[in-house]
Parts: sequence; structure tokens; C-alpha cells
Amino acid sequence: MKKEDLFKKRREPRKNRRYGFKTPKANSYLIVTEGKCTEPNYFNGLKKRILDNVGGNVEVIDISGEGASTQKLIEITDQRVNRAKIPYQNIWVVFDKDDFKDFDQAIREGEDRGYNVAWSNQSFEYWIYLHFGYSDADLHRDQWNAKLDELFKSKGLSKSGYKKNINDLYELLDSFGGVQKAINNAKNRMKEFKSKKSKPSEYAPGTTVHILVEELRGYLEY
Repeated sequence: MKKEDLFKKRREPRKNRRYGFKTPKANSYLIVTEGKCTEPNYFNGLKKRILDNVGGNVEVIDISGEGASTQKLIEITDQRVNRAKIPYQNIWVVFDKDDFKDFDQAIREGEDRGYNVAWSNQSFEYWIYLHFGYSDADLHRDQWNAKLDELFKSKGLSKSGYKKNINDLYELLDSFGGVQKAINNAKNRMKEFKSKKSKPSEYAPGTTVHILVEELRGYLEY
């Protein structure tokens, strides 16, 4: 099956995003992230891998959320979409719960606009930790950072430990099969989460980043 057919089959019809008569470019992605370093570095690494493999068949655009979070990030995404010269077929917003009170509301607002939301409770660092092993411990982001710092040193991934500005983050984590492990661990953790009944803010730890990552990695299967 051709890759474009595969992704048409995976993707449900999307809501009108104020594009008017313009047709979204097939297999195009807009990924708007909360963080300025960690998330963009991770997805840029995956983007590079995809472009090296399939070239112009997919356009992945990673954009920093300029330090904004939750509802403000939804507003920034709206601005990006409205200013886009080429309509995006797939729009993802990536953000964490941290200590924000509007976490659930921001997820609802993003989904109501037709966006996909890849959220993490409490932080993106939980998603990174899943590359090394499974955990259902409800920890603060500082605790996840400390665990990652130890792991990056002990695994020889970085002499200085875990830092938010690691440029080759995706490559490092994928070098030992960590990305697929993270997807499997996230699926295992989230199998009891019911999106229609459960509040993301109450599901800690939790993450849906694996949905976006697995979708993008589908381009690497051929």
C-alpha cells in the first residue's frame, strides 16, 4: 500500500479550519510545541529522519511555542494556521500540564478547533523517561529531570547528563531502540485512560505524545 494511501486511511475527515477554498497539502504537518528546546529538538530529529527517507512526500514543520503554554499555545496555533500560505492537513499542539489550571480546558479547545493535542502530565520529560523503562509513578517534573539526568550519564548518552538543549535528542533515544520502547510503554500506561470519561489533569503520569510519534514513524516503514 502506498504511503499516501496509508495515511488517508488513518486520518479521519477534519473539521473546516477557515481555509476557505484552499485544499490542505497532503501529508503536511504543523507541530506547535510548548517548549523552546526539548520538544522542537526531539521532533526536528524525527523530521530529519523522515525527510532523509521519503524526501518531498511529507512536509513536517516544527515550531516552538515561544514559551507559551496551554490555552495561549492554542491561540498561537490559531495564528499560525490563519497565516499559513499552504494549509496543513495535520495540526498538532504539544504541551504539558505542569501546574496550570486550564490544562483540561485547553485540550478541549484545541480538539474543538480540529487540532490534535499531544499532552503530557506532568511533563514531556515523562515521555522521554518511557524511552528507558515503564513507570506509573506520579512525580513532579523536577523528579523526572533528575531521573533522566542519571540515566543519560549511566547510559553514556551525555557526559553532562540530561539537558533541555540536546540537539540530537531523538537520535540518542532511538540509538538503543528507545523510541519504540516509549511508544509501547505509553500505550501500556494509557490503555485504561478513557478520553470521554477521564480528565487528563487527573491522569498522572500520562501522555499521548506516542500517538503523534507513532504516526510520523509510519513514514519510516517503507
